[in-house]
Amino acid sequence: MAYRKDKQFYRFALYGFLKNLRFFEPFLILFFRERGFSFLEIGALFSIREIATNILEIPTGVIADIYGRRKSMVFSMLSYISSFLMFYFFPRFFIYAIAMVLFAMGEAFRTGTHKAMILEYLRINNMLDKKVEYYGGTRSWSQLGSAFNSLIAAALVFYSGSYKVVFAAAIVPYIINLINLATYPKYLEGEGAGKKRKRETLRDFVSMFRNLTTVKAILNTSIFNAFFKSTKEYLQPILESFALSLPILLTLSGQRRTAIVVGLVYFVIYLLTSYASKNSARFSRKFSDLTVALNVTYLAGALFIIFAGLSRLYNLEILSIIFFLSLYILHNLRRPIGVSYVSETISHKAMASGLSVESQLKTLISAGLAPVIGFFADRFGVGGSLSLVGLMMLLLLFAVRVSKKVVHVAE
Repeated sequence: MAYRKDKQFYRFALYGFLKNLRFFEPFLILFFRERGFSFLEIGALFSIREIATNILEIPTGVIADIYGRRKSMVFSMLSYISSFLMFYFFPRFFIYAIAMVLFAMGEAFRTGTHKAMILEYLRINNMLDKKVEYYGGTRSWSQLGSAFNSLIAAALVFYSGSYKVVFAAAIVPYIINLINLATYPKYLEGEGAGKKRKRETLRDFVSMFRNLTTVKAILNTSIFNAFFKSTKEYLQPILESFALSLPILLTLSGQRRTAIVVGLVYFVIYLLTSYASKNSARFSRKFSDLTVALNVTYLAGALFIIFAGLSRLYNLEILSIIFFLSLYILHNLRRPIGVSYVSETISHKAMASGLSVESQLKTLISAGLAPVIGFFADRFGVGGSLSLVGLMMLLLLFAVRVSKKVVHVAE
């Protein structure tokens, strides 16, 4: 047996499963388009979310390390729930901008913090050598949640005839997750607060930037994740075009036909990504080194985005969907590898802070990319926008390619 699946493993898995019951995600761009927003306006909202997350990312990571990770996670859930309520009740751009800030607050208090709790658990139980397998195992439950999320979301849209109902429905799993997180074991908080602890955390945090290996690792993973996050939602308009072009279900409205196609496609995607996450360790062993795996998957991801865009340009929606499917699978094979590699260069005492640095870089890049992609989509179509952005990602590989030398920090 690769690692022990005790009660805490399943609580970590439950967190990931419930966290990904974001019923609005498969329809988010379509929801905004239904409200009459241009792609540039949608990109602006995404950018507001990313900038707010960026501003909050590092301070919330340090707060989690010093004052308590459980409290940070509970506050994260409360912020998410507040944003869902605003999206449901107040259909105005300005209000949506505020809702995006609240959503960003939830992201900032969550990202890095829960991964740090998992890594703390592995450290306490002498299982750090199983980081890729364990994190991949918990992440597979997250993707399974996303698979069910797509079917439930599709059913909600199909039967209600409205996209906005998905925000109200998303409140329920987040309340359950809040209870789950609030009752996590106290020892996952970290080593405790106090002036000495604060000084040590800040010292370890600053020392990360003196380690070139750590900096390159964080750049590689954060840039890949930023491009994935910024482009993945553009599968939705492609699926909508595909659904409306099908010579079946013609008695149904366009929205209901789209709901069926979106729900089924995302269900398949997340079933496959769940399997991919679970087998990330096996995938990584096919390479001579984790750095090789990171570099090869980065290159493949950029090419998938380019080819998805080109396929859309030539009205080959099925081919474009396949490239997006490949991108989703690749991201979930890669993510546990990236977390493991980055964690090897960061002190466990500043783990949440360090992983928050990675998330902050991701959100900073996403904040810049979101309006650019939206602008390109308004001018050149979704296909042209994806092709250009994929080319940008490809060119950045020369700057973020990681080397085989890994510097392990002292514990």
